[in-house]
Amino acid sequence: MELSRAKTLGTKPVHRTRLVALARIFAAAVIGITFLFLINNYLIFWQGWPGLWKFFAHQQWLGLGPLRSPLADDVLLLGWTQLGILLAVLAGAAVYVLSTPQRGLRVDSELWSSLAAYVIRSCFWAVLLVGVVDMVISFLRVEGFLVALFGEEMATNLGRSVYRGSYIHYPLVVLGFIIALFARGLGFIWLALFVVIAEFQIVISRFIYSYEQVFMGDLVRFWYAALFLFASAYALITEGHVRVDVFYTRFSLRGKAWTNCLGSTILGLPLCWVILTTGMARKGSSLNSPLLSFEVYQQGYGMYVKYLMVGFLIIFAVSMMIQFCSYFLASMADLCGEPGHKDVAEESAI
Repeated sequence: MELSRAKTLGTKPVHRTRLVALARIFAAAVIGITFLFLINNYLIFWQGWPGLWKFFAHQQWLGLGPLRSPLADDVLLLGWTQLGILLAVLAGAAVYVLSTPQRGLRVDSELWSSLAAYVIRSCFWAVLLVGVVDMVISFLRVEGFLVALFGEEMATNLGRSVYRGSYIHYPLVVLGFIIALFARGLGFIWLALFVVIAEFQIVISRFIYSYEQVFMGDLVRFWYAALFLFASAYALITEGHVRVDVFYTRFSLRGKAWTNCLGSTILGLPLCWVILTTGMARKGSSLNSPLLSFEVYQQGYGMYVKYLMVGFLIIFAVSMMIQFCSYFLASMADLCGEPGHKDVAEESAI
């Protein structure tokens, strides 16, 4: 059995085992570093940690010149902590794979695909909750009901984007991740329905009751942007994306596996990293700046969710990164002749 699988890839059984281990370590390390990148971004720009780049420059490693102002001892300790976490993530990926040699590529592929599904599912719940609650707050603020219901001080605070984001939006986002642990169904199907309902109520209120406010259009844009960006990873694993190709449909099963494997690693993963690194490299980058300032629309009394819509690109890049790793492992499983793919099994039998 092992020899027949090795022939599918054209390698010896020992080499195949090593190749499987390296592929699993690669996928686990990429996903671990992705989440570590987000954590470090928070620590650097929200909490004032130095970051590995400044830490390396202080140590004059990797050929970097010294900093104009050397890091203080307490900040240097934070830099060592960040370096230790990075090494722990890489070591953890290797330990996970080496301690579970019986796990196949398809098992890991399904594991990472489930993680991507959880992230997407959580974010759908989060945008649903945030959209409804923020719309209600915006309506009460426009109609002047906030003071009567919550008092002058709370009404003033709810009119500040920093307060509403910190004490309303972010707790609802956390609640969305908790709900997603128990609600297994993908929420974007329902979100599509809510987008239609939100647009329909604009039509009814405008043409029947001659009533329209800015927050009504903001809600449609907020949910539609989430629907478009969050569903991309799910569409990838279910082959829902439209393929515009000339040669792919004529490839053999191994040819398709090679195409998907190389496409995921050469095109897919770098694209996701470009989105994250260019948008979050500095405090004033295109993604960090709106998130740090809780940026809002300028049309008056609308919803305070513009900064969250910028964050949708982060969710898109992270979920696609995880899904590309899953796709890569599934393609490697096809190349190695690992059982589980019906078409590959049929081709091998022939």
